[in-house]
Amino acid sequence: MTKDQKVVAIQEIKDLLQDAKVVYVADLEGLNAAKSSDFRRQAFKQNIKVKVVKNTLLQKAMEQIEGVDYSEMFQSFKGNSALMISETANAPAKLIQGFRKKEEKPALKSAFVQETFYVGDNNLDMLANIKSREEMIGEIIGLLQSPIQRVVSALQNKPETVEAKAEEAAPAVEETPAAEAPEAPAAESTDETPAAE
Repeated sequence: MTKDQKVVAIQEIKDLLQDAKVVYVADLEGLNAAKSSDFRRQAFKQNIKVKVVKNTLLQKAMEQIEGVDYSEMFQSFKGNSALMISETANAPAKLIQGFRKKEEKPALKSAFVQETFYVGDNNLDMLANIKSREEMIGEIIGLLQSPIQRVVSALQNKPETVEAKAEEAAPAVEETPAAEAPEAPAAESTDETPAAE
């Protein structure tokens, strides 16, 4: 690889890493062409960018990225490396896990997820269980809606109980004036008697 080609390759990696919040480095060595292309196809469907890179070029590109110190990941850059960039925190880990049900590889080398570094394949299960931003927002909305739904439900049920009580009381109200009606004239006649005197 010429010096100019290396510069271009480093720039391509930097372009992928720029503003990336989820960065995985995996080992795809041992996957034949068909399995490798199947892995890439599944990654594409899940909106995960995959690029096989040279370790030295990946390290140089990462060193040039401002705002994130990727140096914790450098120790894992041995052998074949594939850079995986995603918007969803757990998507690459789930993809690797799913693929590993049939194969030994890919293996996780390291990852940068939610501003935390994970080095080693032993972190794969933990990364797969990280909730994505969308899942967390969904849970928060669900938690916030729960009390609101109870209040709305209570408010919707309250008018029915008020109406039911009003209907039960209505016949009694109608009967009460009818029962009081005969007494009312009698009371009036008592009032008139003293007036007559």
